Amino acid sequence: MKIINLIENTPGKCCPRFEHGLSFYVETTNHRLLIDTGATDAFIENAKALGVDLTTVDLLILSHGHYDHSGGILAFAAMNPNATILMQKTATGEYYHKDTEEERYIGIDKQILDLPQTKLIDGDMVIDDEISIFTNVTGRKLWPSGNTVLKQKVEHSFIQDAFAHEEYIVITQKDKHVLISGCAHNGILNILEKYERLYGGAPDYVFSGFHMKKSGDYTETEMQDICETGRELKKRPTVFYTGHCTGEPAYLLLKGQMGEQLHYCHSGDSCEI
Repeated sequence: MKIINLIENTPGKCCPRFEHGLSFYVETTNHRLLIDTGATDAFIENAKALGVDLTTVDLLILSHGHYDHSGGILAFAAMNPNATILMQKTATGEYYHKDTEEERYIGIDKQILDLPQTKLIDGDMVIDDEISIFTNVTGRKLWPSGNTVLKQKVEHSFIQDAFAHEEYIVITQKDKHVLISGCAHNGILNILEKYERLYGGAPDYVFSGFHMKKSGDYTETEMQDICETGRELKKRPTVFYTGHCTGEPAYLLLKGQMGEQLHYCHSGDSCEI
């Protein structure tokens, strides 16, 4: 199995583009898989630089209904109209960043729903022996504090986004199990606990943002929560690759707890499993 980060927030050694977004390309025995497409079509330029032929992709899975993961879908569909696009039906909702200073739509471009290859699913799904999807993470252990400004608009009112639209991709290849999440809005520890209940143990690898990034300084409580998350993750026999919404300051705090169990995955970085 090969996993390539086609784009995230930081530049890589061999990629011309980076942005606030995330996209993974995955090669398995039977699939060429794309998970998310970043905020724009920039991931396509990076794919060309990396020698990744996106016309061979047979399946695109959207991790959740935010623009920075779905912004390149229309451009991808134009170049590869044969790939199936899977997302939770709840990913079509009206999602906003809303605080005292800003009200900004951050959901998907609704033109994606008009694509004939777009398939809306409702809950967990087993695609085949290699790929499955699970949802409905309801735990709130060390739930990311940045979630509080992320809202869903229902009729004319805003409610707290509970991230029912977030889905998690499990890839099995021989005896290795990989969990891929976009931002882990529901908290990486809660996601792992749900995974462990469903699959009977911890994954071998996790690729995910941890949604710990913030524009200002961290409070003492936030730093303690990040370190506690790192200590909990270290208890598992899992190697973690992160980036995007984790943020580099949070990554360094986690790295101090986890050591070589944690790696930063920049634009263009790859991993062979």
